[in-house]
Amino acid sequence: MCQLGLEFSELETFAKVLRVNDKRHLLHHCFQALMDHGVKVSDILADAFANQSASVDQNNLEKSINLGLALGGFLSDAGWFFASEKVYRRCLELCEMDQSPLLHVQNANCKYREADVTCKSAYQRLNTLKSQNLAVNTASLDTECCALLFAESQYDEAITYCSKAVHELSPTLPSKACVVKREFKKAEVLIKHAVHFARESFGVHHPKYSDALLDYGFYLLNVDAITSAVQVYQMALDIRVSVFGGNNLYVAIAHEDLAYASYVQEYSSGRFRDARDHAEKAIEILGHILPDDHLLLSSSKRVKALILEEIAIDSHNKETEEQLLHEAQDLHLQSLALAKKAFGENNVQTAKHYGNLGRLYQSMHRYQEAEEMHLKAIEIKERLLGTDDYEVALSVGHLASLYNYDMAKTVSNHALADYYANILHQWNEIRDMNNAVEVKPLEFNMEQTLEDIKLVLEKFDYRNALTPYK
Repeated sequence: MCQLGLEFSELETFAKVLRVNDKRHLLHHCFQALMDHGVKVSDILADAFANQSASVDQNNLEKSINLGLALGGFLSDAGWFFASEKVYRRCLELCEMDQSPLLHVQNANCKYREADVTCKSAYQRLNTLKSQNLAVNTASLDTECCALLFAESQYDEAITYCSKAVHELSPTLPSKACVVKREFKKAEVLIKHAVHFARESFGVHHPKYSDALLDYGFYLLNVDAITSAVQVYQMALDIRVSVFGGNNLYVAIAHEDLAYASYVQEYSSGRFRDARDHAEKAIEILGHILPDDHLLLSSSKRVKALILEEIAIDSHNKETEEQLLHEAQDLHLQSLALAKKAFGENNVQTAKHYGNLGRLYQSMHRYQEAEEMHLKAIEIKERLLGTDDYEVALSVGHLASLYNYDMAKTVSNHALADYYANILHQWNEIRDMNNAVEVKPLEFNMEQTLEDIKLVLEKFDYRNALTPYK
């Protein structure tokens, strides 16, 4: 390992290794083993590139930039975002290059304020090129702007950029914004095409295929195909563990996604052991490689808190119940603080954390505090999304549960209660029946072409939509 560390720490040697594209998954495995061994080869290579490029002459400028793009791309694909960003920033100092790789790294690393600056700069540069009558394909940049806007809960604007990316002929088809806006037909077409494209282009053992599977799992979870979602998330995790292993950020993210899907799947059974194990593994890995105040830890802690709350409710030991609920409270408060630091108060993610605290306080019999948290969540969501949005309905439903079961605030409309109870009963029967059937979520025919997908999005006139980075 020490010998390999010395070899890979030489920028010239590693540059040669980067040229071997068909064995990239093996390179990731070796690289991760070095990082786990304590050789900070990502930082060493980033520093080496910065030092080497500082003295590059004009004759070797293009070669140096190409090396930087290859190195930055590898580090990004491996989940070492701080080092990757350093390399990309150095490349930008050498020439006016496409800024979407830098934007991708900043998005993935939850550096959204910096990403906003990069996005505005990129579109200013794009407008300059267009004013010179130069044709530019913006698919990659539009995709990254979609990801940024999605993270900032600007879902309508995110779909705008999703549509623009597709019309620019990009095979990278962002579908999560369509899922959040409950546009499931569009989302299904987009995500299945993405999974198919990744499988055909990279094979079933490649990290890019696992990326597509995680987005597919997100779609399946949101259409209540819970069993399928768990299967797909498990496949994605298996790929990432096989390629990276060890304390890798991408492995941690896959553990977290599988933890939440398993929590949803076992919500009625109370068998949360697997869900808890995956959540704790995600937190353990992230704790090794990220600072304590990193936003990615917020999400994993939130998932673990949800799981602990349900375990506590099912516990027959009062002392154990109180201990688990207080641990869940600590995790929720930490997650809320990180979300407010990253997004501020006026954000859907922050509102979700208030809602989670509301449900927890209800379980802790702290009903006034629970009501306060739910009302905060509703106020933020209504202001950002409108009164008829699905997210608002979720928070209103949680508040209704509090009023009905614990605060004796009812309207005594028994006929309407029976009506909705019947709908809920039918829905539960349909979902249980669908989840009981043996599912093979990856056995689907992909007959749509890219032109067919453009037709799916044709009703959305992205050209006339208001976009924040014009």
